[in-house]
Amino acid sequence: MLNVRNLTVSYGRHVALDGVSIEVTDHEMVAILGANGAGKSSLLNAIGGRVRIGSGTMDYHGLDLTKCSPHELVENGIALVPEGRGIFPGLSVAENLLLGANPKRARAKVDQLQEEVFALFPKLAERRTQIAGTMSGGEQQMVAIGRALMSSPDLLLLDEPSLGLAPIVVQEVFAALKGIRDKGLTIVIVEQNARATLALADRAYLIESGRIIGSGKAEDLKNDPQVVRAFLGGAVS
Repeated sequence: MLNVRNLTVSYGRHVALDGVSIEVTDHEMVAILGANGAGKSSLLNAIGGRVRIGSGTMDYHGLDLTKCSPHELVENGIALVPEGRGIFPGLSVAENLLLGANPKRARAKVDQLQEEVFALFPKLAERRTQIAGTMSGGEQQMVAIGRALMSSPDLLLLDEPSLGLAPIVVQEVFAALKGIRDKGLTIVIVEQNARATLALADRAYLIESGRIIGSGKAEDLKNDPQVVRAFLGGAVS
């Protein structure tokens, strides 16, 4: 279980997170929804060890995340797919994936992990020798997610996986996310496409100006008139 309690993150005088608390149980998919600048990415990056926290606690199965480097987090089964993907554009698809399998927990099953990634993203199997930087944005996003899965994570953190992608590619990415969820991985996802995310997630937290303003089951939230108006941009269907 992931527990985040009273988390604060600041960038100079700007307070990005102010007393944020969330809880994620094993094998659950939890969405973090909010407008641009609400603090979603700061929360995910804090959990993933990419930003320094001001105060608060974070633990995952008893591991104090505040005392771990990003490398140690990956070794303990936590993988982050950052906004912007962060792949190595000069390397091939296969080389990017193999870099993801560096943790000790993954080294003994590289072939198995790679086949699982190719099953989720058949395009990557077809283009395993292609230089990643020459691929479309959607294909690069598949590489980024695949590389994270190659580390054999228990907890997958996804920051805006559909950002900037064509609608048909968004469908492919979300279909793959359903497959990942169905395998039992614990997932925390930050995503602008709130409607598609709520259709897939178990629960969601609503964040505004660095504070959690609501939470609940995804099924309930997507039919809540106030949530629909504020986060889904329309009327209840």
